[in-house]
Amino acid sequence: MELGIQNKVALVLASSKGLGKAVALELAKEGAKVIICGTDAEALAATEQEINVIAQNKVLAVLCNITDEAQRKNLVKQTVKAFGAIDILVTNTGGPAAGPFEQFSIDDWKNIYNNLFLSAVDIIQQVLPAMKQKNFGRILTITSVAVKQPADNLISSNAVRTSLLGLVKSLSNEVAPFGITVNNIMPGYTSTNRLKELIEKNPKVNDVKDTIPMKRFGTAEEFASAAAFLVSERASYITGQSLAVDGGWIKGH
Repeated sequence: MELGIQNKVALVLASSKGLGKAVALELAKEGAKVIICGTDAEALAATEQEINVIAQNKVLAVLCNITDEAQRKNLVKQTVKAFGAIDILVTNTGGPAAGPFEQFSIDDWKNIYNNLFLSAVDIIQQVLPAMKQKNFGRILTITSVAVKQPADNLISSNAVRTSLLGLVKSLSNEVAPFGITVNNIMPGYTSTNRLKELIEKNPKVNDVKDTIPMKRFGTAEEFASAAAFLVSERASYITGQSLAVDGGWIKGH
């Protein structure tokens, strides 16, 4: 299927590794100009090189800690300087630490809120005016199935990521007349380094496979394919939605 994103400019946050990287690679395969960012210079350079094989001269790598406001502004500035206005924005973050409620201080909660929610709000505010001017835009937030069905020992993620659902639905209604869609995608248990780390800390996490109807963890490539569709021309009448890519793990409707 032709997705219609050839030469569209796509900014993918936290994309030097994991699901963000998978989405950036998938968009590059579809012909988009891709901006990747992260805090690990070595991983970022490796991902840039990998994408360059697919989309030569259509990738920009920017060192950026998305929890820092000044660095977020520089990221958008560098993107616009290199490729012009941003057509596609995929917000993403690293997962917060696992643990029970009493483990987290008020300062921890503030940092988690800044990482998971405010970083997305800030970048969206920066790119939205140009999208409205062009009467085209795709905004996709990557959250977690935990926003629909809380996961054990991930209370910080369960609580804070849920706020993005309200943002997505409300914003989608506001910007729909401008040809801009706003959606959310919820990865389930997917084979990434993040999941491996969780399993190392708590081997019982591996038992979750038995609760997934497909009896396996998902792949980053499967997730990225769904994300690419949601930011494509083909998905022009889908907005304000949250799509679970979880092998059927969520028990609700």
